[in-house]
Amino acid sequence: MTEYTIEKEIEQAAGGEFEREPVPKSKLKSWKSFLGMYAGEHAAGTEFVIGPLFLTAGVSTFDLIVGLLIGNFLAVLSWRFLTAEIAVKHRLTLYYHLEKICGKKLVTGYNLANGILFCFLAGSMITVSATAVGIPFNMEMPKLTDTLPNGVTWVVVVIAIGTIISLIAAKGYSTVSKAANWMAPIIVLAFLACGIVSLKNLGVSSFSDFWDILGDGSEPFPGQIKYTFWHVVIWSWFANAAMHVGMSDLSVFRFAKKANIGWTSAAGMYVGHYMAWIAAALLYAVYIKSPEAQAFLADGQAPSVAPGPMAHNAIGVFGILAVILAGWTTANPTIYRAGLAFQAIIPKASTFWVTILAGGIATVAGLFPAIAMKLLDFVAFYGFILAPVGAIIVFEYYFGKKAGITPFFAEKARINFNYAVFWAWLISFGVFYFISVQFDIFLSFVTLPTWLSCGALYLILSKYYQKGHSKL
Repeated sequence: MTEYTIEKEIEQAAGGEFEREPVPKSKLKSWKSFLGMYAGEHAAGTEFVIGPLFLTAGVSTFDLIVGLLIGNFLAVLSWRFLTAEIAVKHRLTLYYHLEKICGKKLVTGYNLANGILFCFLAGSMITVSATAVGIPFNMEMPKLTDTLPNGVTWVVVVIAIGTIISLIAAKGYSTVSKAANWMAPIIVLAFLACGIVSLKNLGVSSFSDFWDILGDGSEPFPGQIKYTFWHVVIWSWFANAAMHVGMSDLSVFRFAKKANIGWTSAAGMYVGHYMAWIAAALLYAVYIKSPEAQAFLADGQAPSVAPGPMAHNAIGVFGILAVILAGWTTANPTIYRAGLAFQAIIPKASTFWVTILAGGIATVAGLFPAIAMKLLDFVAFYGFILAPVGAIIVFEYYFGKKAGITPFFAEKARINFNYAVFWAWLISFGVFYFISVQFDIFLSFVTLPTWLSCGALYLILSKYYQKGHSKL
């Protein structure tokens, strides 16, 4: 779910430079440099939680299989025709590109939001790893409806994992990045193995047996909302909204030789998300049939969504290892990137200490299982906040000239705060968040209208803001 490993690997291969200048032709990479990275990065700890959560929302087989197929394809199209297209044109990092449009002070606010949200995402992955580490200690697993820590053992395990991950992220990212790439095939293999074993445990011997696992769907579990076909399509499209329509992966594809390399994101969407989500859902389908899960349901409670025990039940010790590695390889680069976002705000602080700060926030977040148990909601909210910022870049690139606005206005006018950007984002966010809350509309359903509104408002407001600015 996080692309920082990809970005860092490419930058290290290219010499770790070009943060504030276009990437030269001599450093461009072919599609092979992106294919494996996307496949590995999107088969992560989050997948162990997302798959089961679809089942708690009562999806049908058609909703899951076809909905994910279409939603992930829309995500690939977004990477190819928006992110990669703009990345190979300007070859700038997201942060430098935004700075040239928005100004340094406004980008600081973006960095703060990014850093905090990344800490919470990393915290959910610490939670995931904790469900595996706690198995030998007979630790009570968090329930789907749990918000607070459920015991001393849980607190100790989470703090221990968070501390180790934070120290590694702060002291040795290069080693961690290489290790993560070595671990990626193991994690992908574990997801595949979990899916195959689950099919056997469910007694599946034909396609019709497979289709009957979820059938026409069910009522959502207590505390969950009902997911329809369109919930699955739109959510899966915008699960990585910050990365594609939000333009975060400009930092990745700026090293691509051609925009067509954007198609390599399909490896992440179909090897990672599609296969991994379905495999994890099958794990949960097996668990739901267990006496423990049935006892929860009989009492009107939602069964636990704890990846560690589910994977252990399917493939033994290898399952425990896979969950630990999947959570760690996601949390580690996410904490590192959150630290870099904070360092942009307090540049005098060392990378080590801002990363420790980010790790501390992530560890505290990991103590509260609600973040992981409500991961579908959190990912929707995360994309909703950050995706509209990408619309500023997209609309300026495709429509700025026709609208008669000056590109990279903050840089050319030497301003630190572009009010046209600020008000475009704030108005779009405020209006559509209010609509979502007031009329109880699924948040992912309003992400695209918010994105379009932000881009259009930016063009309109820029016409007046730039015209009245006297520094050009």
